[in-house]
Amino acid sequence: MSCQFGEDSHLGWYMASPKSTNVNRKKTALLGLGLVLVVGIVVATLWLRSDRTTQETVSNQPSQSSQETIMEPDSVVFKRYAGSKSCKECHRAAYDQWKQSHHGLAERPVSPQKEGDAFRPAHTVKHGTQTSQIRATNDTYQIIANAAEDKKRSFTVERVIGTEPLKQFLVPIGDGRYQATELAVDSKTGEWFNVFGDEDRRPEEWGHWTNRGMNWNSMCATCHNTRLRKHYNAESDRYSTTMAEMGVSCESCHGPMADHVDWQRDYPDQQDDPTLPNHSPKITMDACGACHSRRSELTGDFHPGEAYLNHYSLVIPDESDTYYPDGQVNGENYVFTSFLSSKMHTAGVTCMDCHEPHSAELITQGNALCMRCHSGQRQDSPEIDPASHSHHKPGTAGGKCVDCHMPETVYMQRDPRRDHGFTIPDPLLTKQYGVPNACNRCHEDESTKWALKHVQDWYGDSMDRHTRERATWVAEAREGNADVVDDLLKMATEESNPIWRAVGTHLLQRWSGRSEVTTTLRKQTEDPSPFVRGAAAESLDPLAQQPNQAVRSTLRELLQDPVRKVRIDAAWSLRSVLDLDQPAATDLMRYLDYHQDQPSGSLQKGVFQFDRGNPKASLPYLRRAVEWDPNSAPIRHALAVSLSAVGKPSQAVEHLKVACELEPGVGDYHYRLGLAYNEAGKLKQAIQSLEKATELNPNNSRAWYNLGLGYSQANQPQKAIDTLLRAESINPDSPRIPYARATILVRLKQYDQAKQAAQRALDIAPNFQPAANLLRRFQSQAPMRRRPRP
Repeated sequence: MSCQFGEDSHLGWYMASPKSTNVNRKKTALLGLGLVLVVGIVVATLWLRSDRTTQETVSNQPSQSSQETIMEPDSVVFKRYAGSKSCKECHRAAYDQWKQSHHGLAERPVSPQKEGDAFRPAHTVKHGTQTSQIRATNDTYQIIANAAEDKKRSFTVERVIGTEPLKQFLVPIGDGRYQATELAVDSKTGEWFNVFGDEDRRPEEWGHWTNRGMNWNSMCATCHNTRLRKHYNAESDRYSTTMAEMGVSCESCHGPMADHVDWQRDYPDQQDDPTLPNHSPKITMDACGACHSRRSELTGDFHPGEAYLNHYSLVIPDESDTYYPDGQVNGENYVFTSFLSSKMHTAGVTCMDCHEPHSAELITQGNALCMRCHSGQRQDSPEIDPASHSHHKPGTAGGKCVDCHMPETVYMQRDPRRDHGFTIPDPLLTKQYGVPNACNRCHEDESTKWALKHVQDWYGDSMDRHTRERATWVAEAREGNADVVDDLLKMATEESNPIWRAVGTHLLQRWSGRSEVTTTLRKQTEDPSPFVRGAAAESLDPLAQQPNQAVRSTLRELLQDPVRKVRIDAAWSLRSVLDLDQPAATDLMRYLDYHQDQPSGSLQKGVFQFDRGNPKASLPYLRRAVEWDPNSAPIRHALAVSLSAVGKPSQAVEHLKVACELEPGVGDYHYRLGLAYNEAGKLKQAIQSLEKATELNPNNSRAWYNLGLGYSQANQPQKAIDTLLRAESINPDSPRIPYARATILVRLKQYDQAKQAAQRALDIAPNFQPAANLLRRFQSQAPMRRRPRP
């Protein structure tokens, strides 16, 4: 008789959640590392549990999905669009402003007048270890650059994206694909440069400009054009991308207007046009956010007038290093998250309070823009004198409000963008957590200590504000510090800004098993904000996989949520038991199908198959993801999980070894490599990998637990006990750890200590059956008193 279980020590993989199309840090438990208790001998052994059962597989090129059948045909949709030129007759001033704006020039055919000089005379551009030739033949513009197998190829430029401060070019490469070049032109100087700076991206890498990481159809097209429809065919791996109009047209913001144009022509002098939509300020902002945000597309078919979260999932400052713990931008982003998380937006400020909608320029320049609210004329805005508040002379660097509260970050080597979080410079956060502050961004030659002294002298106790406290909680939570759980519970439930409530809710995921956290997360599914409800659904994912039936019941309620993003989050967390005939499942499958042209999307399709008990069916998706992005450690790890599940541990080991080479400092990969080595029958290597995992991450209780089991299998019982005690000190809430210790103590015939360890497991979890069985065995097999010899 034997029992099998795992100590939350699963070969879990990274998944691409609806939070981002990039592979992110969210993990899903899949395979367990357990003990085998052979009653009578009682042996603790290390093993990698694999579900060998498989179902019908899919082809190497998964079939075309229902994505296309859900969307209305192009012929129907595009009839609703009249085109920007139709606006010119009645709205000449707005049209002229738009025509020369960044929106109006977002994407267009290459022009001899505007771009011709950049290609003449022919010349060579060096970028990294590579060189490319730039040339023009008549009005045909070419870039000769390294492509597949590092061979030179001539690419013909057809389109331009952007106008200032840089222009990037689009080239067709076949199968309906357009690629955005890594070489761009500085609009002011005419200089060619690499948008990746000193990075030397190679043609075999996912991020090379000829590969999927720079594919226009998937990465650029939606936001540079009007009502774009990607039309990816997974079976043929081809695109037939279409659009209502090239560039960001009038109807990109106002929505389709053919009915409006027709009505105006039929009734030229009448008012109260019934075709005009009545967009609320929120709906208008959602139209801005559709492109000015770091997000994942849920449908690939947004148009103005619809709610943002019915079509997108926003990246927020939780575990993502796209944002610093205080909400400042780090990785490339597009301001919407920062603005939504700001005190300004909470107070009711919208995009149009600062930006003229047609030119996209500021309504007014300098501090005058901020003084429109902060001059004392509005009761809901504090009065601020820029000179005394900033301690800098007017007109100098540091004397402008935006220098301190909207610091610039330069992206693509030439593109400075201002942070829209309106954060407060805090050198203390720089000192403690490496969060940049505006003081040292400007005064690069001064120390953080210098900046901290000045802000303390100038602002005193007012610096000890809630934003500092909140940033501290986020930073500590990212490091896995359980001491901030109570603070996160407070943050999740009491923050006035829903973005920050969502951040706190999502950061609670790693402690979701705690009863008070579980209770709060379930309650958060009733929050008025869909950002929070979605975050709660994501954070309940680990419990839904255990499975926790109460949590599953809560998530099933969210399948009926009025917001699509929340329904998809809930459906994903319920993926292993999801009824595919219900509407929320249709939403989820549409999302998964839309992204399968990228390795992260193929990864998630594989995860979905695996978690529904089809590891064999997951393999084609995961192999394809590795083929498309061979340098992704998370994807290698995901493939290893499926390979192990179908009885191919040696292949799993090879992929995990590559993952460890790609990211040698990530203890989690060494931990999982140890599990795979053990299943492959290589206990020595398993122990070495687990030892490396605990060295890199001393707080990983699962690694210590499994290392203890490894030592036990290697007949090092005392070392095993010491290691399990270390695991228990890190995770005192797991009954499995003291139970494992009890099994080893039985082997050592230290029965009293074994009973104490088993009782410890029952004290933690009174219904933990293996420990109860062991104690009953002690009771039923109590040693008889030795009778004296006759």
